[in-house]
Amino acid sequence: MRIPLSWLREFAAVPAGATAEDVMAELVKVGFEEEAVHRPTDTLQGPVVVGQVLSIVKEPQTNGKTINWCQVRVVPEGQEQALTGEGIDPSGVQGIICGAHNFVEGDKVVVTLPGAVLPGDFRISARKTYGHLSAGMIASVRELGIGEDHDGILVLSRIGLDPEIGTDAMELLGLYDQAAEINVTPDRGYAFSIRGVAREYAHATGTSFTDPASEVLAPAELSGGYGVKLNDDAPIYGKTGCDRFVARTVRGVDATRPTPAWMTSRLRLAGIRSISLPVDISNYVMLELGQPTHCYDLDKLSGDIVVRRAVPGEKITTLDAKERALDVEDLLITDGSGAIGIAGVMGGAATEVSDSTSNVLVEAAHFDEVSIGRSRRRHKLPSEASKRFERGVDWHVADIAAQRVVDLLVELADGIADQAGTDVGTAPDAVTIALPAGFAAQRIGIDFTEEQITTALVDLGAVVEESDGGWTVSAPSWRNDLETKEDLSEEIARLVGYENIPATLPVAPPGRGLTRVQQQRRRLIQALADAGLTEVLAYPFVSKAANDTFGVAEQGAARSAVKLANPISEEHGFLRTSILPGLIEVAKRNHSRGFRDLALFESGLVFLPSGTVGTPSIPPLGVKPSDEVLDALYDGVPDQPLYVAAVLTGHDSPAAANHTPRLWDWSDALDIARLAGDVLGVEIVVSQGAHQAFHPGRAAQLSLRTGEVVGYAGELHPKLLAAHDMPARSVALEFNADALFEAAADVIVARHISTFPVATQDVALVVPQEIPADQVLEALREGAGELLEDVALFDVYAGKGIEEGKKSLAFGLRFRATDRTLTADEASAARESAVALAAERFGAVQR
Repeated sequence: MRIPLSWLREFAAVPAGATAEDVMAELVKVGFEEEAVHRPTDTLQGPVVVGQVLSIVKEPQTNGKTINWCQVRVVPEGQEQALTGEGIDPSGVQGIICGAHNFVEGDKVVVTLPGAVLPGDFRISARKTYGHLSAGMIASVRELGIGEDHDGILVLSRIGLDPEIGTDAMELLGLYDQAAEINVTPDRGYAFSIRGVAREYAHATGTSFTDPASEVLAPAELSGGYGVKLNDDAPIYGKTGCDRFVARTVRGVDATRPTPAWMTSRLRLAGIRSISLPVDISNYVMLELGQPTHCYDLDKLSGDIVVRRAVPGEKITTLDAKERALDVEDLLITDGSGAIGIAGVMGGAATEVSDSTSNVLVEAAHFDEVSIGRSRRRHKLPSEASKRFERGVDWHVADIAAQRVVDLLVELADGIADQAGTDVGTAPDAVTIALPAGFAAQRIGIDFTEEQITTALVDLGAVVEESDGGWTVSAPSWRNDLETKEDLSEEIARLVGYENIPATLPVAPPGRGLTRVQQQRRRLIQALADAGLTEVLAYPFVSKAANDTFGVAEQGAARSAVKLANPISEEHGFLRTSILPGLIEVAKRNHSRGFRDLALFESGLVFLPSGTVGTPSIPPLGVKPSDEVLDALYDGVPDQPLYVAAVLTGHDSPAAANHTPRLWDWSDALDIARLAGDVLGVEIVVSQGAHQAFHPGRAAQLSLRTGEVVGYAGELHPKLLAAHDMPARSVALEFNADALFEAAADVIVARHISTFPVATQDVALVVPQEIPADQVLEALREGAGELLEDVALFDVYAGKGIEEGKKSLAFGLRFRATDRTLTADEASAARESAVALAAERFGAVQR
């Protein structure tokens, strides 16, 4: 919310010399956040004055252009030029070259004299051009930084101004004003208005506040006006979409009149461009009171206005000239011709106010926050009105806002207001809250006095009455966020001052710390980082194709995923079932920026739905759901295990003198998986695997001793790498970390280190090509018995000397006893037992 200081001063006691920074510093005290300062003089400096064009000489140029050599008076006739400086003529008449042609002799314009600085650090000086010494510039609104119109210069009479020659144009156009911009949280919609911010400034400074609503004299009752019917036959959560609609009529309006400079200046500083006088008045009142209003061309309306839900197939063309298909949940403003506006979001083009409009119907209504919020999101149509309605608007200010618009149309557009009017709807019940005497002190930690509590609540706008053991508080109508005693306690703390809350550290209860799973996760992530990998965080939203590729090992296998109802992008409309798609996108982005050697990893949740996701209906608000309803909600939440994935591309280290870096390969991916198992004390069984995202012959399956598959590792599929413009032979791994956590022992016991020597023997076995090496290794492990300490594959050979269709697998076996030194015969016997079992299972023959 941008707050022009001149506007704020009308209702709050802001010191004359206060800057936007000073105002924001005060508002921070009551819980707002600073955003920015908007000050035209930061980029625009004078002298900038009002001048009158005395003469224009049109001079055609050889390049086809025609320039104007102008004589412009910048001081009243008969007076001397008080300004001095190079290029400023003492006579008060400046010679200026101008390329625009939208002005004539006698027009009053804005002149930037030598020494002035325009936005973009454009410095004005006297310079020779087109054969003349041009001393100044006749400015357009774009050059002054107050608009986007660059088709011609700013002629003051066209915006309703006839100032004296030599007048400071910056003051005339409100360019000495400044605005403070603050961030307004969703629960404080009242602060999207000068009314709300002025009240908060008064809270922060302890100064006086004048409610702008109190200065508008609205009729106590309205009747006999334009016909309006509220007909919501499908309220959301049982709450009527529109519970108040005020309509006022102003006739004989001159919509072509220019908007006054003071109003356009304030709107501009507030971030809203000037459109036309009726529209500007509507926006001005919205910013002042926080109540959006809308002006209809009365002569374009047909029949009564009806506020209702859309019917199937209904459409509307909105003010942005786009035709929109409506949803049956959309709340509409309609007349006899159909929809003329999406309530609280945007009006329709059919009843738009134009230059030919002479009779205006003013609308000020109160709409349900949920209805407006859903329509805004559904149509992707954010507006200043919807921003306020979906956060909550004061029900009781609608008639005042309508009257304020009427008054300004009469004053500025020469309209005549009808005495009759329309005000239909039912006021909501006031929110009454019981506040026990000691509750705020207990919750906040400060011993508030009774005076502090009642003063804070009264300043807030609440009605406070004493009751047994405390107070009964009626929340103000503009604070729809105040519903409980906790809310009131927080408001008391805010207004008394956050700085008065003592800073005390809580004492940690003994015997608590990280849970077992938290400790395991930290150890795992730290181990991967210590191994040289870089942790990253990718988006959990992926495409359907990515889930189809990475979510299941077998191509075309059944796969289910959670589809997002309102994705940030249609290309990423699903929750991930694998971490690898996002991780590959991160690697791809780094490659495009020149980072080729990468070792990235991520730990995060994946979403694996099984059965029914969600529930048929949403539990009602304000009532605690039953255990059965809660169980159904939890049952509808998809399984979300923690996965860990890594992607390795390029080299394992930077090139250096006497050092040749090595390309990452599939063995590195396996080493990282084994490292994870070692850190957690879980043995990971590696075997030949197949996954559609990995290379057909260079992929490993990661399993537990129980046979449960927990992941895959290896070289990514060449087609996938080519599609993502990734380096060939890039490798990756992914495993279910939760499965490893569950398989890990509560306490990892270090294995006894024997003091007896190891006996090492090798064996080479010839087996059919299709037999995986890991199965032979497992047979050797099982057959060797308890004396075997370790077995590892160290060579695979197929070729000369080996029968076609077979291969030779060479294993190193390590034997050791815990109580003695093994003899060669004992080691050989164990080896022979291992070979025998391999021969029995696979027909292995020892070379």
